[in-house]
Amino acid sequence: MTQTMDATQTGERKKLFGGGAQQRLLAFASLIVLLIVFSVASPNFMQTSNMIAILQATSVNGVLAVAATLVIITGGIDLSVGTMMTFTAVMTGVVLTYLGMPLPLGVVTAIATGAFCGLCSGTFIAKMKIPPFIATLGMMLILKGLSLVISGTRPIYFNDTPGFDLISRGSLIGEIIPAVPIPNGVLILFIVAIAASYVLSNTVLGRYTFALGSNEEAVRLSGVNTDRWKMAVYALAGGIVGIGGLLIASRLNSAQPALGLGYELEAIAAVVIGGTSLSGGRGTILGTLIGALIMAVLTNGLRVLSVAQEWQTVVTGVIIILAVYADMLRRRKV
Repeated sequence: MTQTMDATQTGERKKLFGGGAQQRLLAFASLIVLLIVFSVASPNFMQTSNMIAILQATSVNGVLAVAATLVIITGGIDLSVGTMMTFTAVMTGVVLTYLGMPLPLGVVTAIATGAFCGLCSGTFIAKMKIPPFIATLGMMLILKGLSLVISGTRPIYFNDTPGFDLISRGSLIGEIIPAVPIPNGVLILFIVAIAASYVLSNTVLGRYTFALGSNEEAVRLSGVNTDRWKMAVYALAGGIVGIGGLLIASRLNSAQPALGLGYELEAIAAVVIGGTSLSGGRGTILGTLIGALIMAVLTNGLRVLSVAQEWQTVVTGVIIILAVYADMLRRRKV
């Protein structure tokens, strides 16, 4: 069993540090080009307030993309991250606003709710053998409906919860260094990214995450309980989505039950742009962060140039198609 796992991990590392590094470099170069193009096209683009807005937008999509990265590396996919984010925000609103509980309990509720939803998706996939696309599509609809039912289709506001808005919009770094007013949401994104990267690189869960995506059958034949590890990955990803729910609720100072649809597409696009293969077995958190920044810069730049919202959506769709096609070309070369 040990020899099989070592061989699998060796293959993973070759994929991870080979074509993946080239894709990350290409993505980073694309990010620089976008920044230069939008800076030339509009003098307002490089203003400090606009850069902060880009980072703020990246914080939510970036956290969701980190969660999606873990799942996609296993060879699966999670279409429910957007509505799961909304559901965790709504449950946080129930605990903090409806029940009047303290802020720390609301934070725990968001993360625990996300982890439970992820565990449910993982159970559908691992135990019931439902394809990830169908299982998470069903979970997406379930969570969308539950968010509307629990909230009564009305937003839940956090005006009576002191400090909740500071989770995303405050600036701990800005209090220490006034010249660097980086929002807390961005700081949380980087903490989540560093933690997820550590898990992937230095833990048993991380090794099995790559192994499941590289050759799940070989891992199973080695005597490993692949169902348990797959469920653990989905649960971890769900917990991270719960953090995204906290960030979006804090930024809006409310839980919007109709929000969420579409976020999963941007998250998946960021993951693929960053070099993670949709076939599984290869990917990095750093690449995902670059992909999330590209998506945020592109959306913000088009908005600054007064491009209509419908055309922004068209561009996003084109990028997703191109990113998936590029992933297919990479797989042919491996």
